[in-house]
Amino acid sequence: MIPAEAGRPFLADSAGAAARPAARPRLAVVGATGAVGRVLLGILSERADIWGEIRLIASARSAGRTLAVRGEEVEVVELGEDAFDGVDVAMFAVPDEIAAQWVPVAVSKGTVAVDSSGAFRGDPDVPLVVPEVNGCAARIRPRGVIANPHCTTLSMIVALGALHAAYGLSELVVSSYQAASGAGRAGTETLRAQLSAVSGAELGAAPGDVRRAVGDALGPFPAPLALNVVPWAGSLQEDGWSSEELRIRDEARKILGLPELPVTATCVRVPVLTGHSMAVHARFEKEVTVAGAHEILAVAPGVVLCDDPAEHEYPTPSDVAGTDPTWVGRVRRSLDDPRALELFVCGDNLRKGAALNAAQIGELVVAEAEA
Repeated sequence: MIPAEAGRPFLADSAGAAARPAARPRLAVVGATGAVGRVLLGILSERADIWGEIRLIASARSAGRTLAVRGEEVEVVELGEDAFDGVDVAMFAVPDEIAAQWVPVAVSKGTVAVDSSGAFRGDPDVPLVVPEVNGCAARIRPRGVIANPHCTTLSMIVALGALHAAYGLSELVVSSYQAASGAGRAGTETLRAQLSAVSGAELGAAPGDVRRAVGDALGPFPAPLALNVVPWAGSLQEDGWSSEELRIRDEARKILGLPELPVTATCVRVPVLTGHSMAVHARFEKEVTVAGAHEILAVAPGVVLCDDPAEHEYPTPSDVAGTDPTWVGRVRRSLDDPRALELFVCGDNLRKGAALNAAQIGELVVAEAEA
């Protein structure tokens, strides 16, 4: 159980008195050697240098290794209670079960935890924050935790937040096209191995030929991903829904402050290494126009509008991999509903979809403490 009133004065929540720190805050990156952790180290090296010590934390098998951050080689320390001593903010890029165990430990030490797992996203006392959309929510954290949304939600929510502010979102229907890296390092390794297995062969024209070529090398996927799409991501939930589909629904509602928003999602895994894409049908309270949507999206923070079909300009995951924004194209008004828009969005699921958003949340916490 996380203490209800955790935190040192430096990072007291809005109910407490925040004191100006005498030195730059200490940051811990938990899961520093994982796929998201490594991207986070790169992002921390690129953004404003607001941190003092950056402590790298990982499992016992990774302890003792060194990783580069801000141009320096830093030794990885083993995850344990002592690892959080003196830490002001800890960014967790670890599986749910590890976060559930160690986030409370960090908070008990007075650390503000920014958690990228799904362990705390549904907790009503834990804010789910996207700085461009609801950054003020980070100020109220009675459990000492701020949750980072799932990478699929983050692929679309910055653009939707901007449109919602102007038109008032009333319904959302989403189909996702999720990259293999959304399943972690095992996902990318599996896809690369499968692509090697099918390369040079004339496959995909007969039932089961791709499956036979791939064999048992399915990794985290329930079916071959090379030369294929798999209409499944997550775990099985009631009535045939997947956990990731329900997650999109729950997270969109919480971030936008619309607890009754009708949301339907279908999650599909595609043979892309990095970059989630989503086809979005968004219905609003007000009538919409493409020109009006273009004006909003063109100036929205964290969004790049790329929408000129006549010139074949629209976002694709291979073009946006390694970039920070949400890219939006194929903006159309629905043929049968003047209050609905159709759009296609892409984003790097390891950057804005995980590491960048966590870094931005950490920056909000520090800015609040220094205000």
